[in-house]
Amino acid sequence: MMNSNFRRMLIATTSLVALSGCGANDIASPGTGGNVTINNNTTNNTTTPAPSPTPTPTPTPTPTVALVTPAAGCPTISNTASPGTLLTDGGTISGPTGTYRVCTLPSVITANVTLPRLAGVLYQMNGRVDVGTDRGATTTGTTNVVLTIEPGVILFAGTGVSWLAVNRGNSIQAVGTATQPIIFTSRDNVQGLNTDASTGQWGGVVLLGRAQITDCAASAATPGTTGCERQTEGAIDPAVYGGANNTESSGRMSFVQIRYSGFILSGNNELQSLTTGGVGSGTVLNNIMSFNSSDDGAEFFGGRVNLRYFISVGAEDDNLDTDTGLKGNFQYVLVAQRAGSDSRGTDTIIEADSDNAVDGNTPRQNVILSNFTFLHRVNNQSGRTAILLRGGTDYTLLNGFVVAPNSPSCLSISRPQTIQQAVSAAIDELGAPVFRSVQMQCGAAPFLGVNGVTNQQVSDAFGAGFAGNSATYTPSFTSTFINGTTESAVPAFNPSNLHAASGIPSGTGGLGGQPAFFDAVTYAGAVRNAADTWYTQWTCNSSTLNLGTGNTGLCTSLPTF
Repeated sequence: MMNSNFRRMLIATTSLVALSGCGANDIASPGTGGNVTINNNTTNNTTTPAPSPTPTPTPTPTPTVALVTPAAGCPTISNTASPGTLLTDGGTISGPTGTYRVCTLPSVITANVTLPRLAGVLYQMNGRVDVGTDRGATTTGTTNVVLTIEPGVILFAGTGVSWLAVNRGNSIQAVGTATQPIIFTSRDNVQGLNTDASTGQWGGVVLLGRAQITDCAASAATPGTTGCERQTEGAIDPAVYGGANNTESSGRMSFVQIRYSGFILSGNNELQSLTTGGVGSGTVLNNIMSFNSSDDGAEFFGGRVNLRYFISVGAEDDNLDTDTGLKGNFQYVLVAQRAGSDSRGTDTIIEADSDNAVDGNTPRQNVILSNFTFLHRVNNQSGRTAILLRGGTDYTLLNGFVVAPNSPSCLSISRPQTIQQAVSAAIDELGAPVFRSVQMQCGAAPFLGVNGVTNQQVSDAFGAGFAGNSATYTPSFTSTFINGTTESAVPAFNPSNLHAASGIPSGTGGLGGQPAFFDAVTYAGAVRNAADTWYTQWTCNSSTLNLGTGNTGLCTSLPTF
């Protein structure tokens, strides 16, 4: 760890080296502004005035960013379980942006608390941090313990397997703003040790609720009932979710970055950036960025999820993983995989399963995704695809682009239960993967059928004959992901009368009593044009994806706001 005085000395030394390399037109050193002549006339005992020298321009100082200085102490926050202070003063931590006071959260938060944004303060999760304790599947209400996080707060993971668990019956209010997002990150990120390839340095954020799920832990339990519960993937101690309350809220997360997460405990046993388990439709999720997860960008286990404005960059497994009976609605999703990140040979953009045990269990997964741009950059030698639908899932993809020129296929469908009725032209047909206004740039074989499904059946399900669908798309993006001429010409499908939570019963063609979620759109893709700037300000940049100027800067560095 480098102390602040030594850091300032390094900065000053670096500045002198930089100045020594400047040319004559860059900066003028003292005494080089022109020749100065002094004439002393001793005969007449007079002095002839010398000509006025050309004024030396005053050098423009190189702008410097002030280093953060640590707060004098941690804020005092009452906690009924531990009278006095909730936070433990963990001393200071230093990095390229300065030195901070470390305020460590307790292992269990037992009363409503607010983490304020204070200059020179970082909040530390030193191991698992629970918001409340599990309130069970049958009780109601999520106001037992509420964790509120103010805009601009930065939380980092300490040693060990650190992660945040919001248990059933409790909630989180992590509501940042476009100019002051909330950031969850790792210790190495604070200390400036990370690169654009760093991953898997802590667990992630996990929201647990009481909505319906499948794959019950108890073999005798009925899926979708209060007896059907599951343990969170990657958790050693109990972190249980599931129930029958589909409208409950686990809180809100808005304008949030989750960096360098996805701690792998063992094979097929990982935490990802954002995990939801059985959360209800009252949960609000929007403007969330996952950066460099060693597992999924986000995984949603059952429940009712509505998410707008999601960005996943550099995930090493899947980017949008959905299973165990999820009813999900997603709009405006931008994904960029990091080239060379497919070390396990498993990553896809989408991995969808309805049920891992018995195909077709109720509740059957039903996801609708509209307005997406997928940049599948891995050289996927393992045969995995950009989009994988299996396990009897229902999935609807609308208004999107898949760029996967190095992948063996763009779309893979596994098992006949997943593809049944898929050739139907009806948007509301149960059991049918549905594609409208989807354009794909693929490898040699765009469509891959496995486990009883043929390549031709997958091609038929995609339906290249439907308006706007193509498997021979050539991108014309500007700035990597902003729609160009080709993208702007794709006719859009209006999703505003759809809702996955209704199950979209055959013949209704409407919401089935569910509230509207999708915006009516007239374009495909995640970003319509240069004037569409929803991804700016609250995000961070990397060599994997440059999201423009005016945001929080490089993902490898902390913002100073």
